[in-house]
Amino acid sequence: MNNFFSKNGPIISTYFLIAISFWVIFLIIIPQLYMLDLSFRPNLPPLLRGGEEDVYTLTHYKHFLFGSETSKDSYNFVDLNVFFKTLATAVVITILSLCFCYPIAFYIAKVAEHKTARLLIVSLIVPFWINELLRAFALRILFAGEGVINNALINAGLMDNAINFIGQDVALFTGLTYAYLLLMMFPLYNSLESLDTNQLEAAKDLGSSTVRTHWRVVIPHAKAGIASGSTMVFMLTAGALATPVVLSSPNTFWFTQLIYQWFNMNDNWSRGAAYSVLLLLVSVVFVLLMMKLFRVKVGEIVK
Repeated sequence: MNNFFSKNGPIISTYFLIAISFWVIFLIIIPQLYMLDLSFRPNLPPLLRGGEEDVYTLTHYKHFLFGSETSKDSYNFVDLNVFFKTLATAVVITILSLCFCYPIAFYIAKVAEHKTARLLIVSLIVPFWINELLRAFALRILFAGEGVINNALINAGLMDNAINFIGQDVALFTGLTYAYLLLMMFPLYNSLESLDTNQLEAAKDLGSSTVRTHWRVVIPHAKAGIASGSTMVFMLTAGALATPVVLSSPNTFWFTQLIYQWFNMNDNWSRGAAYSVLLLLVSVVFVLLMMKLFRVKVGEIVK
């Protein structure tokens, strides 16, 4: 702490401490604690809140697992299916993002010249100046039944009928991968940039193949970046709302859409809070799994 004050000065250091404390306490801890408390409360009219009926209950979590009391099914198959399908899709998107970004990040960090690297980085950033919702609608125009891609393929004589990219969720996977591309790219780039090029040359001189060099040298060095990027992509993909609403098919439902419905359409904030807490818990578990898998600490991921 003394080094922090001596390095930044008393005024700037105090400002940073106040700003960070405000951010953590009032924008993260308190809202999450309120959400957690609300998830165990019954859905009561405003006049009955705080009264005798306002007691802690597991009703909303039971509903997630078993459905309503009038349901004849053993489990709440609808919500559970949406929940696990959302998580599975988020895992696939994370893997796709990693496979797509890793070679590009390595090329920019270790192969390209400085001018080329700067140009490539700017080229990656510029498209994200456009709002995420607008990018999603642009992708829908590309993948629609009478969109740019289908019209181009039909006019070129490559096919007779349009491909249902929306119904097959091709547009959804493309949109989610594209939406959080930079969150995987830059952690990878930061990790790979610090890799000593002499290690790559030494591996090559010792007869190591390109694949073996990446597996034994590059990837272990970039494990913190991989864990950080995977964590951010997974959490934001699982919690996405705008992109799934715009690009998903009518038969595809996202878990955040369920949460949105409980909060805004069904006016059941307690159940929406319970579903939000479940999604938060899964995200925390995923972070812990990434730390365990890549054997990194929280400080390395944040860095």
